Order: sequence, then structure tokens, then C-alpha cells
Amino acid sequence: MAMKQPQPRATPDGPAESTAIDWPVLLAEHDRWLRTIVYARLGESQAVDEVMQEVSLAVVRQKAPLADHTKVAPWLYRLAVTQSLLYRRKQGRKRKLTENYADRYQPSEGDNRELDPLGWLLADERRQLIRVAIGRLPKRDAEILLLKYTEDWSYQELVEHLGVSQSAVESRLHRARERLRSELAALEITG
Repeated sequence: MAMKQPQPRATPDGPAESTAIDWPVLLAEHDRWLRTIVYARLGESQAVDEVMQEVSLAVVRQKAPLADHTKVAPWLYRLAVTQSLLYRRKQGRKRKLTENYADRYQPSEGDNRELDPLGWLLADERRQLIRVAIGRLPKRDAEILLLKYTEDWSYQELVEHLGVSQSAVESRLHRARERLRSELAALEITG
């Protein structure tokens, strides 16, 4: 099935120009921040590559080409969020199958494997507290904090990529910081 290519359009300066979007270049350009979004949604670094592959496939499979080039970043953002949710659903179904299998075939008493194999990897206590606190935040709060502080984005970059207003970015960041402070305080008290 061939994809319909956008028709060239005439410009006031002269001949028609193509409105086709070079998706491989744009995906490479937006790859880092999209990976941050996916990581914020899933919390698993090994899942990011799989979800990003699904994002790329969804871009290739798109039914209608994007007409407005300025809407690419918000469209990719929504696509990454959607693919992250689909991944979580798929993982939930796999986990349920595994748990059902584990319930049927309980390990013997002589089986003394470590229950949490990742526990020994997290040696730095503060880093662990921050990860836990971010994990407790709503996904939207986690992703905006990660984009702001791990990607070092300005408010304007957040506005452009997330497709929201400057005031929305400011209020989301303010609420996310407050929630993170509360979670860290709660963890330090119980820790």
C-alpha cells in the first residue's frame, strides 16, 4: 500500500516547494527528549528502546501526513505517551500470566534466590530517594521535572515540545516541585 505524498505548494517567492517531512531526521532530532518522556512514564530504561521503536513504526504507519510543521513536537509527544501506555498494558498482561504461572508452580523452600535483584545496584541513598519520590509522582509531573532538569530545557522549549502555554508550564512545574518536596520529606521521615 503506497502512502499518499503531500502535494507541492506554490510560494510567493517562486516555484512550488514540497511539504514532505523528513521523519528520520526529525525523529533523530527529537529522540533524546522523547526517550525522557517514555522513561518518565515507564520508569524502566530497558523499555525505552522498545517503545521508541513503536513510536517510529507509528510515524511510518501514519494515515494522514502532518500538515503543520510546527505541530511535529506536540504530535510526537502524544504519540510517545500513547505508545508508553500501550507498552504498560502489554507488560501488565505478561506480568499477570507470569504471576498465574508462579502461583501454580511455587518455588521450593530450598530456593533462596534474592527477591529484589536490583536492590544492591542502588548504592547511593539520595539518588534512590529521588527515584522513589519521582516514581510516586503523577506521570505528568515526573516527565516535566525530568525534561526540565535532566534535559536542561528552558520554559520556552517545554512550551514548544509539549504544546501547552507558558503559564501552564509554569504552574505544572510549580506543582511538580511541591509534590516532589513532599514525597522526599515523607521518604526521609520513614527512611
